[in-house]
Amino acid sequence: MLTDEAKIKIQAGKGGDGIVAFDKVMMSLGPTGGRGGNGGNIYFEGVSDVFALNKYRHMKEHYAPDGKDGRGNRSDGPNGKDLVLTVPVGTLLTNVANGRTQEITEVGQKILAAKGGIGGRGNFYFRSGSSTSPTKFELGKSGEGFDLSIELRLIADVGLIGLPSAGKSSLLNELTAANAKVAAYHFTTLEPNLGVMDDIILADIPGLIEGASAGRGLGIKFLRHIQRTKALLHCISLESDDLMRDYNIIRQELASYDPKLIEKKELVILTKNDLVDEKELKTKLKELKIDSKIVSVSIHNLEDLGELKKEILELLQ
Repeated sequence: MLTDEAKIKIQAGKGGDGIVAFDKVMMSLGPTGGRGGNGGNIYFEGVSDVFALNKYRHMKEHYAPDGKDGRGNRSDGPNGKDLVLTVPVGTLLTNVANGRTQEITEVGQKILAAKGGIGGRGNFYFRSGSSTSPTKFELGKSGEGFDLSIELRLIADVGLIGLPSAGKSSLLNELTAANAKVAAYHFTTLEPNLGVMDDIILADIPGLIEGASAGRGLGIKFLRHIQRTKALLHCISLESDDLMRDYNIIRQELASYDPKLIEKKELVILTKNDLVDEKELKTKLKELKIDSKIVSVSIHNLEDLGELKKEILELLQ
């Protein structure tokens, strides 16, 4: 199951305390208390695994190690080890307290989320001509800590959208090496599926229904995943008795969720053309009075799939 949002608590490490110490060697008497080590930082790093957020469903609190206290003989305490948390590419991190956001957009990208506290100074650092045997020292500073909202917005070039059973998953499987579940019932797809076609990332979004933008069905949970796509492949099944109605339902839900979505490039794909004859196909095509380009395909026709790939490449140019 794909986890695409979570709320966690992160706490960077506390800095170690400085200490008071003196040299016990005759003729070398003096302050030798070292500085405490810095607390560990917390970083987030982008990975290609779209399921990387699943671990945060149960692991809600994450702490970086504290720095160690200073030592005698002018030795500083060791720093706390940094904690690196992995998230999928396309993740938005939001500090719940102040609304500050950070974004992971590339594999290997690492960002500092919470800075560890600075270690306190030991008495060696407070020596002076007028104070040769200071007993002053500092406590380590606390590290940054706060509640963090994590939201995944898939980074895909193209989003496959449409009503349930429009043939999106089957199309994804044929165009790419994906292995999305396919079955003859609504909402077979319960989470986005990804596939790669000629270095183009396609995302199959769970079927939308009328009212999805208001919370009905599964759509509202996944509409965010098409916000970053460059183009949309709008799938409509030729089994439908009203293609224009189906088209308008999806367009209305996109506009209600985010008006910018209907400004994206769009290719309308009439799926399952092997289920209608040529005359019926021409009649149905006349129903669709839209500006977007329309192609009809069957996943069982290699020529159709080849032409569709060309259209997708052209759409993205």
